[in-house]
Amino acid sequence: MKEWCELMNGLIVILFLLPVVSALATQWMAPRLGRKVIRISIAGIVATFAVAALTLGLAISGMPATEVRLGGDWGARLLFDPLSSLMAFVISGISLLVHVYSIRYMAEEPGYVRFFVLLDLMTAALLLMVSAGDLITLLIAWHLIGVLLFFLLGHKIRSRSAHRYASWTLLTYRFGDLPLLIAAGLLFQAFGTWSLTDIFAALSRAPETLTLFGLPLVETVAALVALSAFARSAQFLLHTWLPYTMGGPTPVSALMHAGIVNAGGFLINRFAPLFVHTHEILHWVFFMGLVTAVIGSILMLTQNDIKKSLGYSTMGQMGFMIMECGVGAFSLAIYHLIAHGLFKGTLFLGAGGVIGDARRSDGVPKDDLYTFVVERRPARKRQPWLLMAAITLIVPVTILALAHWLVEQQVFQAQGAVVLLFFGWVTGAQLIFATYRMRTQNIWRLMGLILTSFTIVVIGYTLISHGFDLFLYPDPELRASIYAAAGIGVFWFDALVILMTLLVVLGWLATYYAERNGRLGAERLGRLWRGFYRLVASEFLVMGLYARLSDILIRLSTRLNLLLRWS
Repeated sequence: MKEWCELMNGLIVILFLLPVVSALATQWMAPRLGRKVIRISIAGIVATFAVAALTLGLAISGMPATEVRLGGDWGARLLFDPLSSLMAFVISGISLLVHVYSIRYMAEEPGYVRFFVLLDLMTAALLLMVSAGDLITLLIAWHLIGVLLFFLLGHKIRSRSAHRYASWTLLTYRFGDLPLLIAAGLLFQAFGTWSLTDIFAALSRAPETLTLFGLPLVETVAALVALSAFARSAQFLLHTWLPYTMGGPTPVSALMHAGIVNAGGFLINRFAPLFVHTHEILHWVFFMGLVTAVIGSILMLTQNDIKKSLGYSTMGQMGFMIMECGVGAFSLAIYHLIAHGLFKGTLFLGAGGVIGDARRSDGVPKDDLYTFVVERRPARKRQPWLLMAAITLIVPVTILALAHWLVEQQVFQAQGAVVLLFFGWVTGAQLIFATYRMRTQNIWRLMGLILTSFTIVVIGYTLISHGFDLFLYPDPELRASIYAAAGIGVFWFDALVILMTLLVVLGWLATYYAERNGRLGAERLGRLWRGFYRLVASEFLVMGLYARLSDILIRLSTRLNLLLRWS
């Protein structure tokens, strides 16, 4: 076992150093090799991915968590545990895909070699963040990611919009750095150590510790960590940087949406031993994630630019990820960010090809789906609305309940799991309702295909998320504590569940009835929808508000310059 621990310690250091060495070697050899020097960068990231895969394999095999100290008591600490090994594997894998894609995509761009050097350094910073075992190392990596992202987004030197929004991103990231910096200072002031392991152990022994001004340490630090995660993961009011950073190269967008923006979910998971001692903070996290998920999804539907639409889609998905953390499903949030990262990275890397194909031909077959969505001509055949309403409401909840019951029968005792089941039920009901509105000639065949796909997705999602839960948090007491911290009073929880269920059932029945009687196209409802669309088209006035505040600040600074007679 000692030999295995020494091997693991070496792998952790090598994992971080490989992309750094690759970046330095690429820059040093560029004058001699020219553009062929990127082979060094590609070889370095391939080796990094191989080492990350080896560390993940050791973690899955049951290798205990270890910590490497570099430079004595005040040096950096690198932590190996299931969370860091899994995130390192994902980061290095996505970075490898982006590296390979960029070989041809960036071939005609100026600064070709510089781009790969920055990619290597960004990979190193992300790996350092997920492997950080102390607050100083975490803060350094957290800050470096923002700085490197600024240079990657502003890679096109002659693009004013790219530099403008790169600066906007850097400003938002700096705002998000401050809460984490304050939280680190409070933790060190309370416990006299930077080590995350030592801090979490001290918190478990003394969760009632007070900080400056007599504030509760746990609640204060948890709120600061959550705020920092909000800024990094583009939660509402801190989201404006994300959809407007499309002026940068497409590989950067893929890496940012597939990996960098997920840092908020990782940060909350890293501080999970802190959040188990909080209550109201997780409720706040859930609310913020819910608002972001809804607003991001709505804004996505109103965009006519494919990359901006993908940006708002990422915002919505980050809202769902934060919302999952708010209900105590921390490991599910990690699975969500990994699945979303792979999916969204693929969409960004393929966006150019989709746009090119669409300009030549839409390539959409003229089937029932096309007729309904594009031509708005549903078939005449109509199924009994009461039967379809019952199927819409009963079938999804049955599938969800059976899938979770087969995996873990105790899941229904956790409030967070019930909340996620509720959202899954609403999603499934919406899917079946959309099928009903299509009124295809062979609705039962289409319904069977949709239900089969829905069942497979639910079972797969349930099994994988349960596996993530056991892998990331093998201690059952810790898992139970996380869900308990996110809970509310039983009476209020049951009352909210019953109320929301009644609202959904009545809303669905009213919608079916209105569909049956053809009253959805009423003029009053049409005016309401047009007004709502104008509000959405203006992005809920957030950008206008920020522009107004910017103008006020500029005028104030101008008057201050005149008053002080600064040149």
